[in-house]
Amino acid sequence: MKHHFKMLIPGFLLIFTGFLVSMLWAGTTGKISGRVVDAASGEPLPGVNVVIDATTLGAATDLNGDFVILMIPPGNYSVTATMIGYDPFRYQQVRVSIDKTRKLEYSLNEAILEAGGEVVVIAEKPMVQMDLTSSESVINSETIEMLPVENFDDIVNLQAGVVEGHFRGGRTGEVMYMVDGIPVNDVYSGKAAFQVENSSISELEVISGTFNAEYGQAMSGVVNIVTRDGGADYHGNITAYVGDYLSTHDDIFWNIDKINPSYNVQGTLHGPLLPRKGDKLTFFVSARYFDSEGFRYGKDVFSPSDQSDFSSGPTNTNSWLVSSHGTTYPYSDSLAQALIKNADAVPMNPNERLSVQGKLTWKPGTGGRVSYELFYEDDWHQNYVHEFRLNPYGIYNHNASGTKHNISYTHVFSSKTFGSVKFSHFEKKYEQYVNEDPFSTEYVTEQRLQDSGSNAFLTGGMQMWHFNRKTRTSLMMMDLTSQVNKYNQVRVGAEYKQHKLWLHEFKVIPELESRISPITTVSNNKYEQAPTELAAYLQDKIELNFMVMNIGLRFDYFDPGAGVPADFSNPETSELADAPATYQLSPRLGLAYPITDQGKIHVSYGHFFQTPPLDYLYTNPEFDIYELQSMPSPPPNSQLNIIGNAALKPQKTVSYEIGLQQQIAAELSLDFTVFYKDIRNLVGTEVLYTQTGIRYARFINQDYGNVKGLTLSLEKRQSGGIGATLDYTYQIARGNASDPKTAYLDTQAGKEPSKQMVPLNWDRRHQLNASVSWLPIDALTMSLIGRFGSGFPYTPSYQTTQAQVENSARKPAYLSFDLYSDYAFKIGRQDLTFFLRIYNMLDQKNELEVYTDTGRATYSLAQLSTGGLRPQGINTFDEYITRPDYYSPPREVQIGFKWSF
Repeated sequence: MKHHFKMLIPGFLLIFTGFLVSMLWAGTTGKISGRVVDAASGEPLPGVNVVIDATTLGAATDLNGDFVILMIPPGNYSVTATMIGYDPFRYQQVRVSIDKTRKLEYSLNEAILEAGGEVVVIAEKPMVQMDLTSSESVINSETIEMLPVENFDDIVNLQAGVVEGHFRGGRTGEVMYMVDGIPVNDVYSGKAAFQVENSSISELEVISGTFNAEYGQAMSGVVNIVTRDGGADYHGNITAYVGDYLSTHDDIFWNIDKINPSYNVQGTLHGPLLPRKGDKLTFFVSARYFDSEGFRYGKDVFSPSDQSDFSSGPTNTNSWLVSSHGTTYPYSDSLAQALIKNADAVPMNPNERLSVQGKLTWKPGTGGRVSYELFYEDDWHQNYVHEFRLNPYGIYNHNASGTKHNISYTHVFSSKTFGSVKFSHFEKKYEQYVNEDPFSTEYVTEQRLQDSGSNAFLTGGMQMWHFNRKTRTSLMMMDLTSQVNKYNQVRVGAEYKQHKLWLHEFKVIPELESRISPITTVSNNKYEQAPTELAAYLQDKIELNFMVMNIGLRFDYFDPGAGVPADFSNPETSELADAPATYQLSPRLGLAYPITDQGKIHVSYGHFFQTPPLDYLYTNPEFDIYELQSMPSPPPNSQLNIIGNAALKPQKTVSYEIGLQQQIAAELSLDFTVFYKDIRNLVGTEVLYTQTGIRYARFINQDYGNVKGLTLSLEKRQSGGIGATLDYTYQIARGNASDPKTAYLDTQAGKEPSKQMVPLNWDRRHQLNASVSWLPIDALTMSLIGRFGSGFPYTPSYQTTQAQVENSARKPAYLSFDLYSDYAFKIGRQDLTFFLRIYNMLDQKNELEVYTDTGRATYSLAQLSTGGLRPQGINTFDEYITRPDYYSPPREVQIGFKWSF
């Protein structure tokens, strides 16, 4: 039946395309509605023209004086109402946001020749969004420019309900990232495939609660980014800065007292492609180059090929031999100190990235719109590995690159109905290796990784695996939106995705003549898969005088296109059975009920399904199972003796929330929400045995959890030169496992898998974010962000024995302050702005990881078990347990300028 349904997909899409003709993507525009009356009598005025200035968007009032304008990109507008015999009435600075309705009420005065004139009113953004039926935050480009943030995920983590990328206690990979209404998640990992630069963002919407039916393949939240368009005039900017880490913690961060530079150059240019056509054909281009050495350094003491000898043990250091860059020395404490002190510092978490975005927009008239968009990204970085701190050239290089193309056409059928069709194609490639050429003679035997002992830095060797993968996704989405009457805005849509995933991971084995073991071994894995997705939804937004309702239903279908072993007692040789396709219906409901003209209550409920990250479906494609004692070192991105499961079902979250939004002063509003989430069918592991008694595991839907909590947000609107926000999150996130592999790893360690609810690794009970912006004069801007978080849980241990209850202790709390300030000069029609950014202004030593026997990053009781003996290496125990990767970044200062023209 699965294959018959799959054959129907192209026909279904053709029919649906012909029926709808075109579509608008969910969550890229808002609308303005309202009423026009005679100022003297209060009677409705039909036939009034309400127009958004400098656009082709507008509407005429009906017999009841009502009007609605759809398909408005987010931004600030002037909206004018005109009618013969009446003075024009204009609202200025009308803010329109994604998926929201902005209400405007007009009272027109009859025109009097002697005293007639236009009425102009500044429309302040309402402190309470009356049609909001769930928890969300909308951040516009003006706000982003005033904050000490560089990437959009920095902004996301400032919102209530979001803790270090986890939305309301969910696992990572449970958030849908969308750019201009198009999903940009990499289905391999479930994470965002591209970084949209802040300079390209027109508006950023973060939905941390329930969300409407047009959003699918997400269980915890949605991040929706709308990018900027070009205009009728040429504008642009160039921004550059240089940064360095200024910290006194040189005992933790080697080389931090020297120059550790970061550089950034970026720019935008936008305007008409053909000047005589005005804004009919426009372009927007942005580009950014970023280069940083990072703040975690090692020392170039050893080369991967060096071979030292500490085999006589820690009691006989006189016979130790130390090989540094091919020269062998007899060991002494003074030699060890000199080698480390005199060696060159080497950055071990550098990052270099180039990103480019281009957008062409054509507006042929009558409200239609055609656009083409291109994203390109190339990223190289290294991740600090503590064991290699004295052998820094033995760690992996990480290379990621990707390209995304969007083409869309929007068609207006009438003043109340429009739609569009959009196609998108993206490829994301990721490579990981020490040397790109696996046959390079620089690769040395893996034995060099075992020359030194425990608690000692490696004196040779290198990471041996190559990991290469690529994801390709082609999709078509269709949507039709219609304001069928004054009260109902109906949206219907469908989407089709075709994925292609390639993966090849292998270990370089210099002892083999071929250098790479056969594909049938655990040291060489390869697959190519082509899963398919199909979805459709129906959403109705009902706006009554006394209530707003969002009611929706979504259908999702997924075909993994792969097989699973028919016999799990012998998975390596078993025949494969086709994994069944999965499908589900997701109802969504949200209500907003005004309690006063300045306050409302909202209630929402929904079922949210998500296909697990596809790595869990396809990992270990040959189902290789090995005896524990003969297992080679595991691949860096998978786990030995765990097999994928193409028959995994969608993970499910049922979410409830109730909230109050209230304006409590002229410039101050409060948002309070209580929420609960029940999470089922999470990916976990099932422990199995082969016919010969070898233990292994496969991924199955067996983990579960729940999250309950509340969020409290206060916003002081920018006035009198001061604006501020305060976001507080309290939550309890519990489940049977934080890591899908927990059950198998516990069994491997001889522990009984947990059958009780425990705090999840990201269960931060208290999170407080505050921001203050101050404009003392027109040319000067200052803003400060403060963040406080209570400690994450960890599992304590004593003398290498773990506590019986997982995650029963807490790490230290987190505290950080970031500062931004700029001063602008006017040079003719151009602006020159100098700015200063300081991250971790107080140079706080936040302990992100801890030693489980002390609960601190600063020391470990394990030193007592060494009896005072030196580790089998050239470092002391104290040098080894001082880990820069256990701490947050030290203070960083950036100084730069922005030239706007």
